[in-house]
Amino acid sequence: MSDILKGVKEVIVDVLKIDEKDISLETKFIEDLKADSMDQFFLIDGFCEKFDMSISDEDARNIKSVKDAVDYIEKVKK
Repeated sequence: MSDILKGVKEVIVDVLKIDEKDISLETKFIEDLKADSMDQFFLIDGFCEKFDMSISDEDARNIKSVKDAVDYIEKVKK
């Protein structure tokens, strides 16, 4: 498991209070984890803090799954 995926999972577990085993790369925040708009805000905020980066509102709207988050963070961190 990549460090980025591990970090993304840690943020999701912390924000949504769910078990890490329920999270895969294909997991969607709204459909699979029942995240509401506030949860999504806290997830994006958590990713920004964890990876010392900022995510624009426009980009945040496109991050809908674990894979989206990992891909975005990998792209920004290169």
